Amino acid sequence: MARVPVAVVPGALLSALLWAAATAAGAGPGGSPTPGAFDRLYRGAVNISAERVYAFAYSREPGQVAAVRVSVNSSSESLQYPVLFVVRQQKGVLSWQVPLIFRGLYQRSYNYQEVSRTLCPSEPAPETGPSDQIIFVDVASMAPFNIAYELLVTRLENFQLKTSKAFNFTASPSQPQYFLYKFPQDVDSVIIKVVSDAVYPCSVVSVQDIVCPVYDLDHNVEFDGVYQSMTKQAAITVQRKDFPGEQFFVVFVIKPEDYACGGSVPSSIHGNVNRTWNLQRTKNLQVTIVPSIKKSVYVQAMFFSFLSFLSFYLGSMVVACVHYIRVQRKASSGRLRREDGSEIMTTSHPITASTPEGSSYGAIDESSSSGGRQLSSPELKPPAGYDTDSSVEEESDFDTMPEIESDKNVIRTKVFLYLSDLSRKDRRIVSKKYNIYFWNIITIAVFYALPVIQLVITYQTVVNVTGNQDICYYNFLCAHPLGVLSAFNNILSNVGHMLLGFLFLLIVLRRNILHRRAMELKDIYTLDYGIPKHFGLFYAMGIALMMEGVLSACYHVCPNYSNFQFDTSFMYMIAGLCMLKLYQTRHPDINASAYSAYASFAVVICLAVLGVVFGKNDMWLWVIFSLIHVLASLALSTQIYYMGRFKIDLGLFRRAAMVLYTDCIQQCSRPMYMDRMVLLIVGNLVNWSFAIFGLVYRPRDFASYILGIFICNLLLYLAFYIIMKIRSSEKLLPIPLFCIVATAVVWAAALYFFFQNLSSWEETPAESREKNRPCILLGFFDDHDVWHFLSAAALFFSFLVLLTLDDDLDTVRRDKIPVF
Repeated sequence: MARVPVAVVPGALLSALLWAAATAAGAGPGGSPTPGAFDRLYRGAVNISAERVYAFAYSREPGQVAAVRVSVNSSSESLQYPVLFVVRQQKGVLSWQVPLIFRGLYQRSYNYQEVSRTLCPSEPAPETGPSDQIIFVDVASMAPFNIAYELLVTRLENFQLKTSKAFNFTASPSQPQYFLYKFPQDVDSVIIKVVSDAVYPCSVVSVQDIVCPVYDLDHNVEFDGVYQSMTKQAAITVQRKDFPGEQFFVVFVIKPEDYACGGSVPSSIHGNVNRTWNLQRTKNLQVTIVPSIKKSVYVQAMFFSFLSFLSFYLGSMVVACVHYIRVQRKASSGRLRREDGSEIMTTSHPITASTPEGSSYGAIDESSSSGGRQLSSPELKPPAGYDTDSSVEEESDFDTMPEIESDKNVIRTKVFLYLSDLSRKDRRIVSKKYNIYFWNIITIAVFYALPVIQLVITYQTVVNVTGNQDICYYNFLCAHPLGVLSAFNNILSNVGHMLLGFLFLLIVLRRNILHRRAMELKDIYTLDYGIPKHFGLFYAMGIALMMEGVLSACYHVCPNYSNFQFDTSFMYMIAGLCMLKLYQTRHPDINASAYSAYASFAVVICLAVLGVVFGKNDMWLWVIFSLIHVLASLALSTQIYYMGRFKIDLGLFRRAAMVLYTDCIQQCSRPMYMDRMVLLIVGNLVNWSFAIFGLVYRPRDFASYILGIFICNLLLYLAFYIIMKIRSSEKLLPIPLFCIVATAVVWAAALYFFFQNLSSWEETPAESREKNRPCILLGFFDDHDVWHFLSAAALFFSFLVLLTLDDDLDTVRRDKIPVF
């Protein structure tokens, strides 16, 4: 085989050097170098007996990084006899063939005749003076016939990117691009922003260390560094500490297919899979590298996050002090009086204190229903504050009075029910029943949170080790790393849930302590005033709020399709606990037990997981879920309407049919409990609408769909409760009224930021990045972080509404408090 050397030199001074290098490379005796220059197009032909060798030489100035780009073209489409190009440099070899073949799904091949590659740049020249570099380009083929080709070698003038200066270029699958960036002296972190006007073709942006070879093809770009897929927008945060040389390459690769970015998936080809594809998949890109935030911004953001919510602690202390002063003034002037004229100690406060009543669940006044009065004399009662742990009392978890089994059904069938009718059980046993909510949720939180934390740590480790930033759905335009965490700002913004949850626990604890003190000072079995005080559900709500912050932070360590339920699980529990608390307020004797309530939450979470996994395309899941939803709504409505007297067993449907026949067909009469009936009809219409909506549209975000059902039911019940309270001529005190207004305002603002979608794991990572937006608060927090702040405050105010809503009834007898 004859090797024909051709030398291209920048000047006559290097022609002797080039001749010697070409001869050493294998030039035939008759070959002679032809002096030339860069940016000149060379045409030739090769076959099995003729190989061409080109030698290019260039000089580098001191401290300069020189880059060379080689562009080749061949008119041959023969895959059996491709043209082989081998580029030899001082410290590396780069080779490829033309046609260049890319593989896609189903072994589909895409062949390109035009290829351009940037050679790995040599190290900067020493400061002592200029240096010379030589590049050899070998062109060969095993074809028995001549194959024409074209060769163009150019020097890149804009190879090094500059800070805050946009640079435009074009790339294609066979013509990848990469550029060099050096950190300025005063910059420790930068954000690489890449934009394009076109969605497709799908592309990949990679950041790689200054090491040869550079992985700049579709099949190897994921071998090294950090990378993202891209349609119209991408952003990668790079820190100086990750690159010892304080410089890196930014690589841009165009993929041969678009399915990875959400494009159409090519169908399998049953014929010739090696079909030639001369597709023009070029993409215009613009890259800008801007400095990221400084360390001082991290400190400011932390101070802002903690101080914002610690101000709630300060506000609570101020309210407590003001109330204490008012109570002392009133106490010095005399005792307050209840509605009936009896005296009462002023020891309560809407937020920070307990009610003044020292009431007992077991006491029924003479004016209450005659059946089931407790006639025990004060001498036979245990002392004030006495509590017992006897197994007898714990076993009688529901009914502790001997006659209650015989008369509770009679009492609950009255047309007009009062609180005294549904607060007949022993206070101590009922308190223990509600405290189970608190202890159970702590157990659930521990067993749920530990594996979640372990899993998200694994996710973050995988992201850091592999460099695949398509695993996690961040808002990459506002993702500030700290340590091993990729988006510390999304985690920090959840501190509000934990701080306000703990504050709510302190408020409830203070109320509980003052309530116990009030009971110790009075004959607690002779008073029957106000809403019965049980704090177990409030404690459970505080723990749930804190755990929502913990699990939301865990989810935002690496938000994706697989762990979204971490962020929503305790949201279901918060909504459920709030509804239970609202119902328990006026139905303390017939509220659900902790075991059945948490079992129901477990079923909901299981359904949410099944919906996330199978709910996208499987109609059967939506049919089953809608059926369960409708049946559960009907069963719960029946229980609420009949105050727990309608048993749910195999005879349920037969009894329901009989009731419908007698009440609606045989004699169409006015419902006995009209208010309850109106609420349940509206509630069932809302839930049936959700079921129909799910069957028709099948939303992809199944977890949020279930959460919407919970929230709508909670809001509906709360609105009904407040309307009925006002209708019953009850008052709204200033504190609960303020909390209601604050709740509405803060929730409205929070939901505004919630619907500013910054990412979506329902789409591909590249499509999700199209929604990314810059930070809006302190240059550190984005819209979703503001949602975290506001939702924590909104939940806190919502809890205070439930805690203080009925404080106006503290001086009202229970036999005058209506049940609704």
